[in-house]
This record gives sequence, C-alpha cells and structure tokens, in this order.
Amino acid sequence: MLRLTILGLLATQTLQAQLGVLNGRVTDESGAAIPSAKVSIQGPGGVKKSTASGAEGGFSFAGLSPGDYAVMAAAVDFSMLPAKVSIHAGTQSIELRLKIAASAQQVTVEADTGPKVTTEAANNASALVLRGEDLEALSDDPDDLLADLQALAGPSAGPSGGSMFVDGFSGGELPPKESIREIRINQNPFSPEYDKLGLGRIEIFTKPGSDKYHAAITYNFADSFWNSRNPYAAQKAPLLLNESENNVSGPLGKRASFTFDLQRHAVDNGAIINAVLPTGPFTGVNKTPQRRFRVNPRVDYQLSQNHTLSLRYTYTGSDIQDFGIGGFNLVSRGYEVKNTYNTFQASETAIAGTTVNELRFQYFRQGNGHTPNNQDPAIQVQGAFTGGGAQTGKSTDTQNNYELQNYTSMLRGTHSWRFGVRMREGMESNVSEQNFGGTFTFNSIQSYQETLLGLQQGLAPAQIRALGGGASQFTISGGNPAISVRQFDGAVFGGDEWRVRPNITVSLGVRYEIQTNIHYHSDFAPRLGFAWAIGARPNRPSKTILRGGFGMFYDRFALGNTLTADRFNGLLQQQYVVSNPDFYPVVPAIAALAANQSPQTIQEVSRQMRAPYLMQPLLSLERQLPRNTTLAVTYTNSHAVHILRSEDINAPLPGTRVYPYGSPKGIFEMTSSGIYNQNQVIANVNSKVNGLVSLFGSYVWNRSMSNSDGLGTFPANPYNFAGEYGPSATDIRHRFMLGGSINTKWNVRFNPYVILQSGAPFNITTGTDVYGTTIFNARPGIATNASAPGVIQTAYGLLDPNPTPQERILSRNDGRGPGMVTVNLRISKTIGFGPEKQGAKPAAAQGGLAAGANPTAPGGMRGVFSNPSTNHRYNLTMGLSARNLLNHDNAGPIIGNILSPLFGRANQIAGGGNGEGFSENANNRRLELQLRFSF
Repeated sequence: MLRLTILGLLATQTLQAQLGVLNGRVTDESGAAIPSAKVSIQGPGGVKKSTASGAEGGFSFAGLSPGDYAVMAAAVDFSMLPAKVSIHAGTQSIELRLKIAASAQQVTVEADTGPKVTTEAANNASALVLRGEDLEALSDDPDDLLADLQALAGPSAGPSGGSMFVDGFSGGELPPKESIREIRINQNPFSPEYDKLGLGRIEIFTKPGSDKYHAAITYNFADSFWNSRNPYAAQKAPLLLNESENNVSGPLGKRASFTFDLQRHAVDNGAIINAVLPTGPFTGVNKTPQRRFRVNPRVDYQLSQNHTLSLRYTYTGSDIQDFGIGGFNLVSRGYEVKNTYNTFQASETAIAGTTVNELRFQYFRQGNGHTPNNQDPAIQVQGAFTGGGAQTGKSTDTQNNYELQNYTSMLRGTHSWRFGVRMREGMESNVSEQNFGGTFTFNSIQSYQETLLGLQQGLAPAQIRALGGGASQFTISGGNPAISVRQFDGAVFGGDEWRVRPNITVSLGVRYEIQTNIHYHSDFAPRLGFAWAIGARPNRPSKTILRGGFGMFYDRFALGNTLTADRFNGLLQQQYVVSNPDFYPVVPAIAALAANQSPQTIQEVSRQMRAPYLMQPLLSLERQLPRNTTLAVTYTNSHAVHILRSEDINAPLPGTRVYPYGSPKGIFEMTSSGIYNQNQVIANVNSKVNGLVSLFGSYVWNRSMSNSDGLGTFPANPYNFAGEYGPSATDIRHRFMLGGSINTKWNVRFNPYVILQSGAPFNITTGTDVYGTTIFNARPGIATNASAPGVIQTAYGLLDPNPTPQERILSRNDGRGPGMVTVNLRISKTIGFGPEKQGAKPAAAQGGLAAGANPTAPGGMRGVFSNPSTNHRYNLTMGLSARNLLNHDNAGPIIGNILSPLFGRANQIAGGGNGEGFSENANNRRLELQLRFSF
C-alpha cells in the first residue's frame, strides 16, 4: 500500500504528456556546430515558436501538438530554406544543416514528401510508420484491426512473439482506430528504452485535442446475407454486425483541449461446430451474441511553455453469451463471459534547455467472470468431440496493474542521451472452480462407442474394457477456489546516440531488469547499433545506409504462472487423476478420492528458474530509390536460451511403476531449460509515389528451430528428449505482405491489404498416455512393417501409435499445414459539402494532384488520379470493406492426433477471438459497409 500511495502521489503531482518535443542541432556543411543560430518553427493552428541554438548547436521545442511543421534556421553568412517535419507524441530529433549564403540561393530544398534513408537510429528503413491515409488500409473493427497490426509486424524475431505499446505504456487495450494518430512498427530495434525486440514491436500513439472542433460519427454494418459460407459447416452461419464508433475533439480554453471517444458494438457471430459423434460426422452452427461498450475521454493541458499535461481514461465493458462453442466443442460447452477494463493514464513533460524529462503513470484494472450454462461433467473424446459442461465453474478474476516511468533526454554536442526507469506492479485475485465437476477422457471415438454400447448391454467395466472401451482418464479438482498473488518488476536503462561523424552514427545502450517470484535477478541487456551513410559528402547526402547492431532481450516470468503454481501445490487445491477409471459415467466425491489416496497432479516452479533471454545480431542495407521509395534488406539471427517449458519430474521410470519421488503423483515443473534458434532475411519496400499513391510491402524468409513452444510444451518421453528439437511454432518459411492507399478519380480510394504465407508446423501425436505422465502428448513411432498391429498409413509414412523402445520416434512439430492467402480490400468515396474550410487551398496546392493531372509522364494515367479529400467543412464517406476477398479457405489449427478421423485436417478457419473473446469469423468472405460523417 505504501508503494501504491507513493505512485499515486507522484502521478498526481507530475503527470506526463502526449504532446511532441523536437530536439535538434544546427550544423554547417562539414558537420560542425553553429551556436547562436536563430531557429523557428511554424505549424498547425498558427503555432509559431523561436529559439537560439546553444554553444554546441543544440535547440529544443516542447509542447507541440502532433502534425506537420516547417522548421528553419539562420545565422550570419548562413541560411536554409524551411524543412518539413512531422511531429508525433514523445521526443524526436532533427539536424538542420546550413549552407553559406552565396550558395544557398542556388540550392532547392525539397519538402519531405516520402520516406528517406538517414543514419538516425529511429529512421531505419525496415520500419513501417502509418499515419493519415495509410491507416485507411487497416480495418475499423477493433478485432480485425488487432489482427491486421499483428500481421503487419510479421513473424517476430524470437519465440515470444511481438509486443504492443500504447502511448508508451505496456499492456492496456488497443484504442479505437478513430483516436489513433500514428502507428510505428519495427522501429529502432535496439533501443534500450524497450524490453522487447524492435522486430515485431507495435507502437501506437493516440491523438491529442485540437484548436478547433472536430467530430466523426461512424456506423459499420455487416450481414451474413452477402457473405460466403464457412467451409467447415454444412449451412451458412449467422452473422449480424452493428458497430457505432464516434469521436469528438476541440479546445477547452486557450491552453487545453479534449478528445472523447464513444463506441458500441453489437455482433451476433456464428459458432461453427465440426466434430465426429458416435452417429458419424457432425456440423452445426450456433449464434453467439457479443456486446461491447467503450468510453474514452482525454484532456491535454499546457501548464506553461515548458510543461505539458495529459490525462486519459478508458472504460470497456463486454458481455459474450454462449462462448466456447465451436470446433470440437458442442453446444453444451457454452458459458457466459463478462469483461471490464479500466485504464487511467497520466503524463507530464518538462523542458529545461536541451533536456527533456517525461513522467508517465498508468493504472490498468481488468476483471472477468465466467458462468457455465451446464454443470455436467465434461466428456472429452480426443480428436472427435468435447461434450458435457464447460467446467469453468462460477469463476472470477481481477487484476490491478500499476506502471510508472521516468525518461530523460539530453542533447550534448554530438551526443543524444536518453535514460530512465520503469517500475511495474501486478496483483491478481482469482476465484476458480475450474474442473470442479470432473472430466472423462477417451482415447478415440471408437473407445467411446464401445463404452456406450457396453453400458446399454449392461456389461461390467472389465468387459467393456476388454472390448476396447472405457475411459482412459478421469480428472477432477477440489479445495479452496480463491487465491491472490502479486509481482513487481523494474528496469533502468541508459543510451547514447553519438554522431561520430556527419555520416556515421553509433548507438550505445544498456538495460538492467529485475522481478520477484523467481530466484535469478541479474538481467543485463546490452544494446549496440551503428549506421553508416556510404559515400556521403557535404553537398551530397548518401542514398545508401549500412546499419547493424546487437542486443539482448529478456522475457518476464508472468504473474499467471505463479498463480498456477501456488494454486495447484497440493494444499490449496487438489487435482486428482485416475487412469482407466471403471466408474463412468458416475462422478466420485472428492472426499472418496482423498480417502483412497488417489494420485494428484501438482504444479511447481523450478528453483533454477530464470528469465528467458534472446541474443540477436542484425545487419541491414538500406537504399533510397526514385519516387520517394526506400528498400531495406535485413539479415538477423536470434539465439534464445532458458526458454520456458514444462517437465513431469516424477514420471514412472521406463518399463516400471517406480516413481522417483515415491508416490504415483504427477509433479509438473515449470523450467527454463529450452533453446531457440532463428534466421531471417527480410526485404522491406516503402513508397510514397506522390500525394495519391502510397504503398508498403515486405517479404520474409524465416527458419526457426526450438525444443519448446512455451510452458504448454512437455517432452513426449520424459526420459528421452531425442526429437524434441525441431521446427518451432513460428517456423513459417515464406511470407509476403502488401498494403497501401491508392486515390483515384471521383474521390474514390482503394486500400489493398494482401498477405501470402506458407504453412505453419504442427505436432503429430498418438493421443494416448504412452509413458504414464497423464499427458496425451506421446508421438508415434516410425514403423517399417505395414502389417504390424495398429500401424497407420499417413501422408507422413507408416506411424505406430504404440511405439516400441527400438522404434525411432517422430520429431516434434514434424507436420506442416497448408499456406494462407488473405486479400482484403477497402473501397471508399468521400463527398464534401457545406462551406469551405478556412484557409483551404486548391487540391493541387495541398500536395495532391487535381482531377485529370498526370502523376507520372505525359499520356500515362491521365484522368485516373485525383485528390481524395475535399475543401468543405463537412464530409460524408461511404465505404465497403471486404475481408478475404478471394474467398480462400484458410485452415485453422491442424489436428495432429493420428487416431482422430480428422487427422491432418482442420475443423475451423484461421483466426480466433481477441483478448476479450470477441470473434467475427463466422463466414469465409465477409463484407462490411461503412458510413462516416465528419467535420
């Protein structure tokens, strides 16, 4: 409580801002500093500021609202034409290079209309920065938007996937698209400011208020009528989508502004059941009502010229009925999910000369509850169906997370320093009755059929098992359902971006991280980067940049893992496991199992547990091409150690019923004994051909190998790890992405978004407990005799579900699924009406081309392109968004159980719910209409 009180006081006294800070340096053509130069900046709303450069040429402007600004500097015998810079939230830097007055009159300085290559660490050409019209390529729907961003970030380097930061904060929620000002992907990969690698990192910055009133009212509608049928259902699934997203912003006096977002989503999605029942294959659809409400106010206030303040609050509430139905799960498995999210963010920026201090505070509270529709015990028939009750019980979970950051930037000559500290604390209170009703597991649909037939005939359990029937396992939990845990982690970092020479920049940094709940705390993360502008001269900037670096990155051991270990320690709650039970369908009492000393399964964290870390070198060649186009080709290698995985350390010794710890209980230990290796070659192209055509694309060749895909990975054989090292879950060999914005005649805009990728690996298993671990993850043997009992002919050869000690076992993730083809397209048209905007200019003067203008060469595409925006105060935009336009069947997870009738196939399309459980993937091709009014 003391720590929380201190954090609250700090946040109340000095809160950090979301306005922009521009640091810079004035130099001559040789790169030498020019002191006492007059520097001025002019931007949106008539903002004008001026200052003088310091003794080492440095200057700084604070409290800048995001937007485009003109910056220029002048000194005795030196001058320059205005340069254009785009200001975003946070701190950024620029170098103003002056020329002697005699030659300055003969030089034309072009506006910054597209991507450029420079040696600054944050300007790596492999990054993708989306703002303005480029954001239109992404979906307005928040769930589809999240999927789009994750796809844009690509297959992250390393095993833990990508990361997302909103206004500099970790965790939290994805903001509404209408409130997003800018998205940066894969920028500055070796910055010591971040704990996660830059490759796969998504940074989102929201809009502050403005000096004029603006509003946007958006309505989205979709119906299954014009959608295609789901390929895994015999009939078309229902879908009805009604989404309202609204935003208003404006001034609050002369020194403050506000924004306000309001959303309401009502989606009736179709859940697709594709299973195998005792009567044969079965498909069905069920309607899943989903409702979400979100409100998001924000206030920005300029306390003084050197101090700015921003306050932001978000509340989200959602309710999903009949959740959990689909795939193998029958209708009886449905349950209700209720979620609430509360986020408060505060920020303050202080400027002192060329020093900028940023203080940020975030409080994030998440609550959810599960209520099952059915209290019956669950029936799991592997590879066929899952019926009975959901076994979630009446469960609730509340998480409180606090985050405090203090970051400082300093300009000192050719050095740009940035250092800071971050502290986070998480607390979780959980009440869970998971599996309090029990679960019966059957190895195959055949064993379940034999069981039902035997019960109908009144056979004894031994007779049923002799016929190949009987459940293979029964599990049930009991005890105290309530538990509370907490965790603290902290980090300090420091970095220097050093302009060694005008064409060489070196970035040095180090980060140190600690956390509670594990025993090892010395997590040092050095970072190094460099950029060399090859062939640069004082009067001719280089068009080729060689960039490289090395960094170490740590993954924190999550609080949820501690909760699992503390709950299932054998004292608070008990997990009983009965192999080959003879009492189906009767559920025994917990007291009876305890009295009979039935085996338990407990969870624990290894005493040698430490945070996994990844070491990554990177080398990139960037080239400035004609028509405002950049090309970057990057090679990166990732080597990760101490990857998390689990082991049953009390499995029976091979060929015996002898247990290392005496009693026949499962001891599932969380360890950090895994390894991961990856090689990637990435080609990025970013092109802003003109004001009307903007395209970005990438190709990734990827090869990744590991012996774990996380804590859910157990070695198939607890006493023989041969074959565990194989393709990782991220081993998608080829991936191509293309997106952008194309504005055509009659104010019609096309936003394509295309992803092509090869198939992902999947694990092939027997679906049985071969080694007595109570886990059904054993892999089949590679048989050589086709007539041997039980051998199955598959596309992967002859596989034996009952491998002998002499047989070679199939390697982990030896299967490979089909590739994916996703083509999304948005078409929109804007109609303007009402009075013209104050100070509006003709279309051609705004950086675009007037209707009929030729953007390339005479006779090229005359009349095709026109400016998409209007000069009128009121605008009405009508749009159509198509997801999976080509109606390609993109398969979901592949079923790897060789005893399943669906082995080697999927029973659902790719994609799933978001963090709240929202899903809109009932149909294969989905069309969505949009109407947007703005002023």
